Amino acid sequence: MKLQLVDWLIVAASLLICFVPALFFGKRAGRNTSEYFASGRAVPWWLAGLSMVATTFSSDTPNLVTDIVRQRGVAGNWVWWAFVLTGVATVFFYARLWRRSEVLTDLEFYELRYSGKAASVVRGFRSVYLGLFFNCVIMASVNLAACKIANVLFGMPRWQTLLAVGLLNVVFATHSGLWGVIVIDMIQFFIKMTAVIAAAYFAVQHVGGLGVMVEKLSAPRLSPDGTAMLQYLNILPDFANHWDVAVAIFIMPLAVQWWATWYPGAEPGGGSYIAQRMLASKSERDSLGAVLFFNVAHYVLRPWPWILVGLCSLLVYPELSDIQKAFPGMDARLLGHDIAYPAMLKFLPVGFVGLMVGGLIAANSSTILTHLNWGSSYLVHDFYRRFLRRDRTETHYVLAGRLATVGLFVVSSATVYLLETAKDSFDIILQVGAGTGLLYLLRWFWWRITAWCEVAAMVSSFGISIVLLILKRVFEVPFSTHHALLITVAVTTVCWVLTAFLGPQTDRATLIAFYRKVRPFGPGWRSVARDAGVTAPEAAATRENLPLALLGWSAGCAAIWASLFTVGNVLYGRYALAGVLLAVFVGSGLVLLGVIRRLWAGGPGRAT
Repeated sequence: MKLQLVDWLIVAASLLICFVPALFFGKRAGRNTSEYFASGRAVPWWLAGLSMVATTFSSDTPNLVTDIVRQRGVAGNWVWWAFVLTGVATVFFYARLWRRSEVLTDLEFYELRYSGKAASVVRGFRSVYLGLFFNCVIMASVNLAACKIANVLFGMPRWQTLLAVGLLNVVFATHSGLWGVIVIDMIQFFIKMTAVIAAAYFAVQHVGGLGVMVEKLSAPRLSPDGTAMLQYLNILPDFANHWDVAVAIFIMPLAVQWWATWYPGAEPGGGSYIAQRMLASKSERDSLGAVLFFNVAHYVLRPWPWILVGLCSLLVYPELSDIQKAFPGMDARLLGHDIAYPAMLKFLPVGFVGLMVGGLIAANSSTILTHLNWGSSYLVHDFYRRFLRRDRTETHYVLAGRLATVGLFVVSSATVYLLETAKDSFDIILQVGAGTGLLYLLRWFWWRITAWCEVAAMVSSFGISIVLLILKRVFEVPFSTHHALLITVAVTTVCWVLTAFLGPQTDRATLIAFYRKVRPFGPGWRSVARDAGVTAPEAAATRENLPLALLGWSAGCAAIWASLFTVGNVLYGRYALAGVLLAVFVGSGLVLLGVIRRLWAGGPGRAT
């Protein structure tokens, strides 16, 4: 693909609009680590929410969704649609608690909630484990997608793409801190959405329009790998003919995966860069509003443009060999179903090519910038400052953060050569993090959970994942991914629950201090509340939030799913079903707004 002059002008304009504003935050970011890693805790809800959704809208996300659609149909997206349950739970149960904690990073939480050496060990270990290992795998997945897109469109080898995105992202991440990242995210979100909507429009036009696409894909169709006949347009899986697939992509995600696994952006109880944005919010209300806005935008606004391109690619490139024929100069090592998305971009007209290139750069940058800042906050604040150099100046730690940013990109770039598709890293992270999610949900509501429970969960989850991997790859023991997930969850849960009752307990003074500061609600803190001197009416008032939060959670999930599927059925031309779903959305949305008003009226909205 060759860019014309107008395309280059649009790309240049996109970069200038996105990145120039960030230059003005360099001085502010350099003041101290609070400004560099948490934007001085002054971010309004709409800006924090936009930053969250822009971060999760990365260059690998369209590729991942296209991969899922081509291999499992639209229903395959339940593997991530199920995380609506996690995201909305964060809104009503955890967002305000995170903001009250006033920690700089979510890992600092461990020494606020727990006591003893175990708390320090967990904080230090996870700062490297998440900030370096997990973070680099995620960034490698994002940059792998960038490499595939650049190779398909322009024939660029991996090293050239990594050098280009590295120079752009590292310079701005080290210079502007979280303030610059958030401002860049805000602008990039609108550029990216415009670009992917344009890509979907021209893909649909290329195959003859929505009606033609729906007609050709309505009948069962053989999957590209030739293993199954799929109803590609169905939003729900085929329970009658493909029960094993339905279990893997629908039942397991809704029954187990959403609460049992840890995945960045959809962590049970909130965490990583989602927690970073909540902690950077200027008040509890802003924290709650930011996460709610993020979940609506994440699940309702973004998916269908990608899905439409994925569906159209089945008509244009029914098999992988068709993509290879269309792009004979493509690196064969990059060939996979996820590459069908960039392959569909060849049908964009002049001008829109430049918009898409600018959008793809924006998609890559918004995610990489966040992960560089988030990862360096762990490595500097939770490891280097906490365990190695505790008495240096703020300027020193900001410099350390900038150096860590450079190092993270170098390591993640090397990791790109170890992955083949975006789905690889998605599966790796879900499997290794399996079983720990329930602990992250309950540690806010049950005093008995300790730092040693976290150690037991991490060790057992990682250990059983390695054992299962060896059994499958080396000894060729036949078991499915969801069976491995169930085994990992069961073993991990038993290990940490036993540790909660049999292991060392958290110091009582630490529990009381945590309760007084954060005020978690529910019966799990009743004895601690009594020891903390909280009166019965005060404790009862706190516990009254639990049924209201449950109502908000249920209404929020219903509203998001109903609106998501309303859009899909309108696109399919199924207006009667779309009308029913729209009614469900309106009803659940009204309940949701009522709950939000009551929570905002009953809780503090001021900055703390």
